[in-house]
Amino acid sequence: MLKPQGRSRFADELRIIPGWAIVLAVIAFASMQIVFNVVIARQPDAPPMWGRIPLGILVGGLFGCLLLLIGYVNRDAGRRGMNRLLWTLVAIFVTNGLGIILYFLLRQPLLSSCPQCKSTVQNAFNYCPRCNCRLHPSCPVCQHEVEAGAAYCPYCGKSIENPPAIPSIQANPIV
Repeated sequence: MLKPQGRSRFADELRIIPGWAIVLAVIAFASMQIVFNVVIARQPDAPPMWGRIPLGILVGGLFGCLLLLIGYVNRDAGRRGMNRLLWTLVAIFVTNGLGIILYFLLRQPLLSSCPQCKSTVQNAFNYCPRCNCRLHPSCPVCQHEVEAGAAYCPYCGKSIENPPAIPSIQANPIV
């Protein structure tokens, strides 16, 4: 499947961020601007305006990014067949962003669908567990995945086109 010009994988990943996370991120960013430039400005020992503006942008940006990442974890976990609620709660309650880092370290590979029966399968599967449809070309001897059109297996060196015959067991005649 060819992608249109100008779209990257990063842009595709950004598209799964839910709308509620984007709205919350914008609200968090705007709230930090109000806190730093209105509420703190009224304090007698408030930093000067040239210090409050960058602090408001920095803190608002950090909170906004945190909320966007929590939304991404929520959608991405569901897309990978993982428990969305559990990973969203881990991303929220494990402090200092460690829950989000933990998610990215432990997440499962993306799921795909079988072209024949449309059931959900892992990308690493060579055959569909439901209908036995061949999903990826694999070596008939060692079952490692090989590139399409390969003549020989890069793992065991056997020919891909001509699978070896299974030796038959011959009975020895009794004399």
